[in-house]
Amino acid sequence: MRIGHGLLSRLGRDRRGVTLVEFAIIFPVMALMMMGLGDMLYQMYVKQLLYGAIQKAARDSGIQGGAQQTATIDARVLQMMTGVMAMPTASCATTPGPGTYCSTRLSYATFGAVGPEPFEDTNGNNQRDPGECYRDINGNGSWDAEPGTTGQGGANDVTLYRIRITYPRIFPVAPLIGASPYQTVTAETLLKNQPYATQAAPTVNRLCN
Repeated sequence: MRIGHGLLSRLGRDRRGVTLVEFAIIFPVMALMMMGLGDMLYQMYVKQLLYGAIQKAARDSGIQGGAQQTATIDARVLQMMTGVMAMPTASCATTPGPGTYCSTRLSYATFGAVGPEPFEDTNGNNQRDPGECYRDINGNGSWDAEPGTTGQGGANDVTLYRIRITYPRIFPVAPLIGASPYQTVTAETLLKNQPYATQAAPTVNRLCN
């Protein structure tokens, strides 16, 4: 009985192996945190890489003839992203699918035309209601929250160029917490087309319909 009691007493005082046990408990948490941080940093890297790619593409689109080469220019952007993902397929679905991209271009007459058409908020509710007067920037006879015209536009027009890609994450931590194994990033740039011809800007009228 004394022998058994002495053995238990020695085992209770023995601290060997405690560090290994503590490490086994803490390591999974630390690993998840490190992979989560790595995933965030990689997302920042991908976004900056995509932003740099569309800057060059936007300048190429803004020269004469660029509006007819948008598909080719988009392909160059995607080619620059092959280190991140395989060549994706085009899809502008609301919920991006894995391995897809969405490229859009909206053109405006001026930088000031980007955004909702200005209106007179007579009732002060911060939204445009029927009958409140507005500036018809795109000349279509109705108020638009997004007055941009789809496409690259013409000479001297301002183009908002945006690309969204969905690529596979490099760490498997996301599925462990119920998140998607794919990450979506979007980059955009706003540049003015070169003055290779006379600009065909619509006449801006004040309407109250």
